[in-house]
Amino acid sequence: MTIICIILYSRMHLIRVDSVHRWMEDLRYMTEVECMCILQSKPISVDEDAQSELIINPEHTVRDNLQTLLKRAFIISTELTKMFQKLEKNRWQRVHSTAVRANCHVRSLVNEYNSFTRNSPAEIQKYEKALLEKCMELTIITERCIHTEDEYFLMSMKDSIHEILTSVGESFSHMIDMALANEIQVLVRQIELSDNMYTIGTAISSLLSLTQEGARLCTIIAKEGAVVALFKICRQDCFSCLCAHALRTLASICCVEEGISQLEKVDGILCLADILTDETNPEEMRAEAAAVVAQITSPHYTFTQHLGSFLENMEDIVTALIKLCQHASSGEVFLLASAALANITFFDTMACEILLQLSAVRILFEACRDRKRVDTPYSKDQVVTVFANMSVLDHCASEVIQESGIECLLEMLFEKPSTSNPAEVAACERVQQKAAVTLARLSRDPVVAHTATKLNCIPRLIELCRSPAERSNSDSVLVACLAALRRLAAGCPESIDDSDFQQLIKPRLVDSFLLCSNMEESFV
Repeated sequence: MTIICIILYSRMHLIRVDSVHRWMEDLRYMTEVECMCILQSKPISVDEDAQSELIINPEHTVRDNLQTLLKRAFIISTELTKMFQKLEKNRWQRVHSTAVRANCHVRSLVNEYNSFTRNSPAEIQKYEKALLEKCMELTIITERCIHTEDEYFLMSMKDSIHEILTSVGESFSHMIDMALANEIQVLVRQIELSDNMYTIGTAISSLLSLTQEGARLCTIIAKEGAVVALFKICRQDCFSCLCAHALRTLASICCVEEGISQLEKVDGILCLADILTDETNPEEMRAEAAAVVAQITSPHYTFTQHLGSFLENMEDIVTALIKLCQHASSGEVFLLASAALANITFFDTMACEILLQLSAVRILFEACRDRKRVDTPYSKDQVVTVFANMSVLDHCASEVIQESGIECLLEMLFEKPSTSNPAEVAACERVQQKAAVTLARLSRDPVVAHTATKLNCIPRLIELCRSPAERSNSDSVLVACLAALRRLAAGCPESIDDSDFQQLIKPRLVDSFLLCSNMEESFV
């Protein structure tokens, strides 16, 4: 999941907005709504002739409606949270003022939603009515609390207010979910029914933007049929120019269980396999398909382990992905393809056997020496993940020796962040850790152990153990390096100094770990 977030973030365009303009945008939602809600409740009458002259772009309207709902919902959620906090502290004046603001914001939300949805579903209207009644009840009861100092009365009211607040939160949550679903349905229908490229493309862009609002919205999007609609686009040659865009949106939606479930139901994996294996497809399209594969095979998700159709197509997908890595024209394409491969090696061990047969060791080590393809620690993280998982195979060691892979793994032990960016620091830690794990596993083979010793891997491993700064104070790197040292020492004991042996090899692993994790400076 981390790598997909990085990929999506790197694609986002930074929009420079004048600060005054941004302030004016925010001001619309942060005004004194006690004054505004009465005005908003009174529509300005427009005769039918004037209404017919108003031309609105439907795609922008839906997108704007959704953004309005999300912004207002965020403000109301914030106010409800504040009210719970003030209630716990018995700050009755603040509880009441917050209740008034929340009541007005809810009325504004309902009025705004009804203004752009002429005929809202009956179920939404039911929740709107219940929500407005509860908010008014909350305002009245909190007002009573500020006009008394009777502690017994206030404590009895506290339970009632807490109950009403909980009810308001639940009603509000249901209403917002249904309102968002109603608007998302409009976008999905545009994708399904329109034959206009611009209309479909704009609807897909709107869905992609909404996926960035979090998992809850992704679940709603998936439930409303977006996955089905987007795969229909991918399967039609006439919309091939929109396929990459649709796949990018699918990768975002499939961060939730509902998205992956819908993908499975529409044979989405078979569609992804077809896109990846067809080398006449543009590289961008195949890279976006790789991003979807990386998402649905993420080891961080427990619900991805039931993708039965993936195993049926795994060999074709793995073959296509290693080819994409081999011929990638940019670092981003390589990152997407290698991330998918790395996740698949966690998903099923048979993938490692397939990769070994496809000369993946040679292809990936060659890529590591090509700065055009492997240009960031994020890419190295994916490559070394593949190596770490493949290194459990007996035949992998000879492949690594043949491709001078120990030198590459040693270089990875020296991986350091170029900035203080936490994501980059974490990626470098993972590269160091997995390089050490790979060395430890491969060193079962005496030839590998001898080669690693000859190339001075041991001094670097000792440095990583003894110097917290070299490993960015990472405990996981420390454990991996201690394990690798012990494996190398077993095969080449003469290569370890006595002091290092006494402190890093001879004690129990936990004792060596505690010794090294408490060091602030290297005393070598």
